Amino acid sequence: MDENTKIVDLLLEKSKEAFIMSVEIYNKPTIKYRVEGFSFFICNAWELMLKAHIIKKFGGDKIYYKDKPNRTISLSDCIKEVFTNNKDPLRINLEKIIELRDTSTHFVTTEYEMLYIPLFQACIFNFNEKMQQFHDIDMSEIIPQNFLTLTTSMKSFNEPEIRAKYPEELSEKIINTYNTLVPLIEKNNSGFAIKIEHYHYITKNKDEATEILHIDNNSTENVKVIKELKDPNVTHKYTMKTLNKEVTKRLNKLGIDISFNQYHFKLFADYYDIRNNPKFCYINTIRKEPSYSYSIQAIDFIVEEYRKDPDNIIKNLKQKLAEKKKNS
Repeated sequence: MDENTKIVDLLLEKSKEAFIMSVEIYNKPTIKYRVEGFSFFICNAWELMLKAHIIKKFGGDKIYYKDKPNRTISLSDCIKEVFTNNKDPLRINLEKIIELRDTSTHFVTTEYEMLYIPLFQACIFNFNEKMQQFHDIDMSEIIPQNFLTLTTSMKSFNEPEIRAKYPEELSEKIINTYNTLVPLIEKNNSGFAIKIEHYHYITKNKDEATEILHIDNNSTENVKVIKELKDPNVTHKYTMKTLNKEVTKRLNKLGIDISFNQYHFKLFADYYDIRNNPKFCYINTIRKEPSYSYSIQAIDFIVEEYRKDPDNIIKNLKQKLAEKKKNS
């Protein structure tokens, strides 16, 4: 084993440890320092992982400054080296979290959790994806997938409440941060932020209520109570391309050597009517031509069906669809 390989292995072990620390700190309800702690350890995890990638791709000398050969480059420099597109949502996400880390000793309040949790969640998913892409390490095998979802108890951002709670300088800083991040969240995709929407629900238990209302039976205005509302950006976040990639990865892990592609997906979608199953597919009809996105349940379903008969399933689906078309 050469020196660079030893360094890469060491960096990756420390990166995994820092990543685990970031998730554990954030998900522990007794820790009040979790926003700052998360930003510190997740930045450390990214820096170590990206340096390992740079060494593998360019050699060990690339992680040192040319004019300071005893000092390794910063996370910001690693990001610029690896993610060269400065409009990449993943890169913008990391740069915003670095800003938080660098100022976390100054005026960090509980309200920062409301602002940064969408970025933190995207950062977790991005790290797992790049660790897999660059180093063939699946963090969900180290931390169960369900623990990669950060826990939070949040309420909606309330500007008047913040102004009343904090001195002017601090309240302005919090509000300005909010006004900066919200347009970025709206503009970018899930690589920058996993949107967390705030909705009201009706409960008869006053202890659970944050606001009190009553229903007027004599009102002339009509309303509809929505029992459940979910954000498709979270529940159905896969395009057909990313779904095919995830299915391929899972099948390969099961020892099934296949590159699951558009043709395979179309067979599954047509036979099992995937696009008309809301559990599997979300249809966005805002534009003239509808667009489709898919859920993790769709991936689970396809992988399980494929696993049952990997040698014959594509041939069987093709045959069954041909028979169905002939009989229709």
